[in-house]
Amino acid sequence: MYASRTTQFIVGLFALLGIAALAILSFRLGKISILPTPGYVIYANFDNISGLKPGDEVDIAGVRIGKVLGASLSDNQARVAMEIDKGVQIDNDAIASILSMGIIGGKYVSIQLGGGDKTLSNGDIIRQTQSAFVLENAIGQFINNIGQSGGSKDSSSSQDSQQSQQKK
Repeated sequence: MYASRTTQFIVGLFALLGIAALAILSFRLGKISILPTPGYVIYANFDNISGLKPGDEVDIAGVRIGKVLGASLSDNQARVAMEIDKGVQIDNDAIASILSMGIIGGKYVSIQLGGGDKTLSNGDIIRQTQSAFVLENAIGQFINNIGQSGGSKDSSSSQDSQQSQQKK
């Protein structure tokens, strides 16, 4: 027996709805916007943007206000382009910092507003920045400091013990 036209229509409709739901879910999970959000682009120069990538969040006080568009090299510094949502005003004394979402988490740009009298517009640059904290570099410095101070402590303590033995 063949299915009636009504049954075929209903099955086809559910299939199309399922495909549409998967498409919407894919765009949401991929953080891809179908329609571009209105806003403006600002830039910030950093010494190190380790781990920051296009699509990462830009926030003020923990509230998402935009996203990272990309990065390029300019005068031996990383120039980060950020798209800021329309209606969000950032003053010229703002500070842009690259922070981590956790120990293993991704990076994001956090903007702390200043007391500037001028607001940034499309194409302007945030002058004050704080680069990313690189855990690997900090661990390397810590290990080097322990190695240097540990070696000097051992030699001084062994010299002290030798001198005390000689006095006896």
